[in-house]
Formats: sequence, C-alpha cells, structure tokens
Amino acid sequence: MAEQDFEAVVVSMLAADRRVRSVRLVGSRARGTATWCSDWDFKVESGEFETLAAAMPGLVAALAPIAQQWDRLSDQACYMLILRGPAKVDFIFNQRATHRPPWTVDAATLEGMNMHFWDWALWLCSKVARGDQGLVSAELRKLFEHLLEPLGALSSPHSLGEAIASYRDALVRQETRLGVRVDRALENEVSIVLRRLGL
Repeated sequence: MAEQDFEAVVVSMLAADRRVRSVRLVGSRARGTATWCSDWDFKVESGEFETLAAAMPGLVAALAPIAQQWDRLSDQACYMLILRGPAKVDFIFNQRATHRPPWTVDAATLEGMNMHFWDWALWLCSKVARGDQGLVSAELRKLFEHLLEPLGALSSPHSLGEAIASYRDALVRQETRLGVRVDRALENEVSIVLRRLGL
C-alpha cells in the first residue's frame, strides 16, 4: 500500500468513531524527513479518552496488528501497534500518562515484555538508520533498566545489536525457569528490518 493510501486508511478508520475529534499524521513522516524504517505517528484528539482507549483494539483490528499495547513510558497516552512489513504505528492521545516502573518478570508478564522489547527495538532501528547515536545510547540505558535488567541481564548494552543478543539470551533463561514459551512470530517480523541494518 502506498504511503498516502496508508495514511488515509488509518485516518478514516479512527475519524469514523464519534469519540474522535480529529486525527492527523505527525512526526517525521508528516515533515517529510522519515527514514525507510520510521514509525507512523498519529495525533488523536478526543474528549472521551477512557471509553475510546477501551475501544482501540476493535478500532484498529482491520489493520491486523501482530502486537499492540499501551506505551509504559510516554508522557502522553500512546497506543502502539506493529503491523506486518514490519511497520510501527503510534496513536498519541491528548491525555497525560504516568510512567510505569520496570517490568516484574513472571509467566503472566513475559509475553507483554516481549511485545515491549520488539516495539522498542523497531523504534530504535529508525534512530540507528538516522545515525542518532546520542538518542540510541540514552534509550539503551533505559531499555536495560526497564526490561533487560529485570530479565536478568548483567550489564547495559552499548549497541542495539548487543541489546538484542542480551534479550534473546535472557528470554530463553526465563522461559526455562518459568516453564513457558513466547511465540517468536513478532521477533521474526522485526528481524526483517534488523537484517537490513546488519543486526
């Protein structure tokens, strides 16, 4: 699907809901400065955030997301999707959000941690592609604190490739300890972008 067509589909999908006042593309794709792997950011204005938030999984179902979750660390409420391709899509609402603490690892949270890690990694791919090493380094420290260290990693990664290797090792150890298995479909999809970056 062409970029303009995708933007129109997403905008019309959200705008059709009576609780949405407006929805528009923002960020690097709106400015025309996107990299080949930049995410799609849509600003959503609503006076009924709570009920709209509860409805988001149904509203975006036609996009067939392979991962969807609320951002745990954004200043504004942000509903994040990963679509096949892969493509990262963020819906940023006019609602303040409270940062969540680092993850606690158990059998019930491992799948959510996996979605969070690969969403974060896919977002960082665009920063690596742009050459924004300062931002990447800062985010890797945050990634360690909130995800890798709770999983049992011992040191903060110095590169996205190192973070991915650390995560994969830690995930296998936790799967063994907890007796659960996380589906690798999301990892396999994000790996399309990782391979293009040589990671």
